[in-house]
Amino acid sequence: MIVVLKDNPDQKQLDNLIQWLESLNIDINISEGRDTTILGLIGDTSVVDIDLISALDIVEAVKRITEPYKNANRKFHPDDTVLDINGVKIGGGNFQLIAGPCSVESMEQVCSIAESVKGSGAGMLRGGAFKPRTSPYAFQGMRDKGIELLLEAKKVTGLPIVSEIMDFSQISLFGDVDLIQIGARNMQNFELLKELGKTNKPILLKRGLSSTLQELLMSAEYIMAGGNEQVILCERGIRTFETITRNTLDLSAIPLLKSMTHLPVIADPSHATGLSRLVKPMAMAAVAAGADGLLIEVHNDPANALCDGQQSLTPEEFADLADSVKHIRPYAYRSNR
Repeated sequence: MIVVLKDNPDQKQLDNLIQWLESLNIDINISEGRDTTILGLIGDTSVVDIDLISALDIVEAVKRITEPYKNANRKFHPDDTVLDINGVKIGGGNFQLIAGPCSVESMEQVCSIAESVKGSGAGMLRGGAFKPRTSPYAFQGMRDKGIELLLEAKKVTGLPIVSEIMDFSQISLFGDVDLIQIGARNMQNFELLKELGKTNKPILLKRGLSSTLQELLMSAEYIMAGGNEQVILCERGIRTFETITRNTLDLSAIPLLKSMTHLPVIADPSHATGLSRLVKPMAMAAVAAGADGLLIEVHNDPANALCDGQQSLTPEEFADLADSVKHIRPYAYRSNR
């Protein structure tokens, strides 16, 4: 349920309303937009008398909503959320390129890539330290050493870093990671989501391979219900009957999510297609569809990459992609620093 307040509501009446709602065990999310203040009521709202609230002088309208996600719902929070990740903003018109290797392999590799993507306009550096792999025999990442190398690249370039966590037991290793990624396989790892909801770290939440948009938003809700409202959603492709591409990039998810939620929405055309030649056209399409950012895999030697070389761009190809994005969305990713 949402309660839309009139302009400049009497503070005493508002306090009385909030106290009464809290006495009914209703949690209240107060959203103050440019023109409107909205109270989002979370809990068993069947005990709330709509007619009684509607009759109050300070109330413009009362509406019940049916969506099970409340904190992530745009109806509760009509203005776009803007996240500030160590000085880099995303959402609400702030666009960012997040780029780097699928997996951290060496100091020379990650620092070289970090410097090149920064020079092309990237605002954040991505890099895998812990790698979920289908095969137990595939390269699993450098683990804690990989985090250390990412932090060294951060010192060199100043770029905030993004890396994927596999289990909450690893959280102590992510203390200096600026944006914690939840991969597609963990989108419904609810215990992990609940624990991350207790942190004050921004979270990048990827859509599961076979998950609906509502399921994605409910996973975001797990994080936000714990008190952490710093969530970015990522469309990274879903599993369909098509086998030529690694997954199928659901471009329609971007404008749909933008209408359903106030959270920033980005796209990952690298994992979605699995083919480097498709990354640029799908990246441009995602930007045209309204994405708040792109997550792009970049490697200085894709042919010899230890992980996902076939979908990684070279630094030169990434520079070309970044230049093309500028033509679709001019000045989209200025540094915001």
